[in-house]
Amino acid sequence: MIQKFTWILALVMISFNLGFGQSIQSPDSRFSLKFQTTTSGIPVYSLTFQGKPVIADSKMGFELSEKPGLYQNFEISSIDTTSFDETWKPVWGEESSIRNHYKEMAVTLLQQETGRIMLIRFRLFNTGLGFRYEFPKQDNLGHFVIQDEKTEFAMTGDHTAFWIPGDYDTQEYDYTTSKLSEIRKNFDAAVTSNASQQQFSKTGVQTALMMKTSQGLYINLHEAALIDFPVMHLNLDDENMIFESWLTPQPDGTKVNMIAPATTPWRTIIASDDAREVLASRITYNLNEPSKIENTNWIKPTKYVGVWWEMITGKSSWAYTDEYKAVKLGETDFAAAKPNGKHAANTAHVKEYIDFAAENGFDGVLVEGWNVGWEDWFGHAKDYVFDFVTPYPDFDVKAIEKYAQEKGVKMIMHHETSSSVRNYERHMDTAYQFMKAHHYDAVKSGYVGDILPKGQNHYNQWMVNHYLYAVKKAADYQIMVNAHEAARPTGVARTWPNLIGNESARGTEYQAFGGSKPNHVTILPFTRLIGGPMDYTPGIFEMDISKLNPANDSHVNSTLANQLALYVTMYSPLQMAADLPENYQRFPDAFQFIKDVPVAWGRSVYLEAEPGAYLTIARKDKNSENWFIGNVNGNEKRTASISFDFLEKGQDYIATIYADGPKADYLNNPQDYVIKKFRITSKSKLKQASVPGGGFAISIVQATKKEVKGLSKL
Repeated sequence: MIQKFTWILALVMISFNLGFGQSIQSPDSRFSLKFQTTTSGIPVYSLTFQGKPVIADSKMGFELSEKPGLYQNFEISSIDTTSFDETWKPVWGEESSIRNHYKEMAVTLLQQETGRIMLIRFRLFNTGLGFRYEFPKQDNLGHFVIQDEKTEFAMTGDHTAFWIPGDYDTQEYDYTTSKLSEIRKNFDAAVTSNASQQQFSKTGVQTALMMKTSQGLYINLHEAALIDFPVMHLNLDDENMIFESWLTPQPDGTKVNMIAPATTPWRTIIASDDAREVLASRITYNLNEPSKIENTNWIKPTKYVGVWWEMITGKSSWAYTDEYKAVKLGETDFAAAKPNGKHAANTAHVKEYIDFAAENGFDGVLVEGWNVGWEDWFGHAKDYVFDFVTPYPDFDVKAIEKYAQEKGVKMIMHHETSSSVRNYERHMDTAYQFMKAHHYDAVKSGYVGDILPKGQNHYNQWMVNHYLYAVKKAADYQIMVNAHEAARPTGVARTWPNLIGNESARGTEYQAFGGSKPNHVTILPFTRLIGGPMDYTPGIFEMDISKLNPANDSHVNSTLANQLALYVTMYSPLQMAADLPENYQRFPDAFQFIKDVPVAWGRSVYLEAEPGAYLTIARKDKNSENWFIGNVNGNEKRTASISFDFLEKGQDYIATIYADGPKADYLNNPQDYVIKKFRITSKSKLKQASVPGGGFAISIVQATKKEVKGLSKL
């Protein structure tokens, strides 16, 4: 039910100086936003939380290729204020309904010397602020080119930040925790190698940026509704502690081509003195438009396994043969090639995965390396790299399709583009038609390497438009998309819910590329996941990668119990059990949690949270009365103290706790875990220890008095 209340305050042709401005408060009055123009006509905003400054006076506007820019000589022509309150139901999400409640202030600005109009729309929620720029249809502004965005986020101190380097092509970095003033000296060490990367400043960082002030205030900076616009980074003036937006450029160095009427993405600021409120905020989704897909019945949360980890670790190969160093599609004869004996995407092996999925209740099976071209897919700026429809000789598309259907398992397609974007767009309709013909309803796409055409970057306007084009085209065929190496999510999945997952951060694969920091997964929910779910691919049970591939001495820096907890803490409607089936068969009692945990949630309760240190989340199954809890721990041993008061009063439950064992150590003894069962109620409390890089997972099932008889009560 939507309730909307509007009141309008029109202030016509009034100029304000720094001593006089307009303000609004959030619905619960904890936040206060102030807007004004300086004596030079520069727009300025500031934000407070419970009287404490979050953002100090910060300038706004744009530098254009054509002078003058849109950042000074403005006067306020009108201010309209509105209040809005609705509850909407996502197709999938961390809860079954989301409240969208805010107060809005729309400031219309007139630039005196040009007669141009720019509107800044502020929406103030109970968890923070969103604002965007709007350019109405007007005589003096049609086509225009943005050279730079001059939006500032002025910090009020030398905050602690959880950051990754600003980069036009990758987000696949481990997080660095430092003071803002220390970003510059830590920057080079924070940059690790990637297939495609380009930094722009020694103080440039990416959003979502998480910070904590010395007064205990948590601040998160990000963006929402990134459409037809480049990704925003943040560049820090570390003398004055002011971030300025930094847009990913086009090949000619400009940032955005605009046509009025137009809007920018929203810039978002989430703040609280309780880190749990940052995680619970739904500002990013609320600032996106409702679903444009009318019938969403075909969009289904999915738990899957796949032919993937064995290639990531080097145990197996994507390529069919080692004979060909160069491949021309349509000319190279793979039938005449000698198989290398390591190609994982072969019919018999894929059927084994289908069997495993069917036996253990998984929805789907992903297969990578099924299509010709992997012998020559990377590093040569190759345009015609894949055709997305031609299988290797040992991959029988029809036989696998038939076998999967008989077993009740859906196959998941893989489209690696090697960042040859024009090639993918040329083949996209044919590729999606091939998928539907063979009953593939979901695709994992990838964009590894430098973008072709040369000069484009992963996060500029042209590529952001491509990613959405692929999602929209997939919707025409009722196909779900899981895009890897794409622009980080900004809540666009509300509008296009067939975008069921993204990678767009450092995922589990890096545990086989040398490892990630043990506390990495305690930071991601505060950063990358603010914009939407991540296909993190958890569930690794064998941490010593050399046991899969003797040539790879990487180690998964996590305990087994931590891996279980990720199915709750790393929210996604698309979850993979990423390890090899044989490793799950070694630990069937622990594997039971992965089999039981759902991927559709009705409610989420954030029990404990401190970025970089620990995180404990409880979620209720959308389709039952069962609950699941995940705890991931950072670098220090810790004991969690949680209450089960979110459970139904008067009801008995059986809690199965999967926890780090007494000798657990993420490096030396990661597979030490214990499983205990207890009778619990809403009055129960738990103290549970987690080792560094460890954690625990709990399944909670409603039970009768008879079923809990004999169990110890917490």
